[in-house]
Amino acid sequence: MISNVRVESAVLIDWMLRFADKIVENKEMLTALDAAIGDADHGINMARGMEEVRRRLATYADDDLGALFKTIGMTLLSKVGGASGPLYGTLFLRMGVASVGKSELTDGQFAAALAAGVDGVRQRGSARLGDKTMVDALLPAVVTLQQALDDHASLCDAMEAARRAAEEGMKATIPMQASKGRASYLGPRSIGHQDPGATSAYLLILSAAEAICHATRSDAIAEPHPG
Repeated sequence: MISNVRVESAVLIDWMLRFADKIVENKEMLTALDAAIGDADHGINMARGMEEVRRRLATYADDDLGALFKTIGMTLLSKVGGASGPLYGTLFLRMGVASVGKSELTDGQFAAALAAGVDGVRQRGSARLGDKTMVDALLPAVVTLQQALDDHASLCDAMEAARRAAEEGMKATIPMQASKGRASYLGPRSIGHQDPGATSAYLLILSAAEAICHATRSDAIAEPHPG
């Protein structure tokens, strides 16, 4: 039987390193998406921020997950330009508030922290589902995650369901007309383009699913077999 993973600092750091890798690998694609409806800098800005997160986490040693999320959030606030820095920074700062003083999170606590982060993004950007923003990927992910956990899924399976929901949300931005941000200035011309923020948000959820499922499998392998 596969055990539930303990979401501790090593798992969260693995999440961030995977996210940094994906952002850097997809920097040109994110920038191209942003060139169609924005400032053509989303990939560049996010890569700069996540490379700095990677550097800071290389020597990180605090077990307080609230402090870990605060470090990530403040780094992105200071290093990522445009709207993405405040939005991603807010996401992780809110996760930090929900996790302060904890050295590990239960499945439910992780889901609640992620939901708090996404709620922070919604408030900061005044965005709703259907506005063609990162919320279109993030909100379906957190709703699906909580529903799967309520149905007694493992955190790995719940995160995989959340990943699929985020992917669907990302793709659903293509036919939308933007209502927020620079893309909204284009009016109907924003239709037919995938939102860059929703795309990087999908990569965030994808990275979380990979890190959590990897840790879950590792925990299961480490369990002693009954004699």
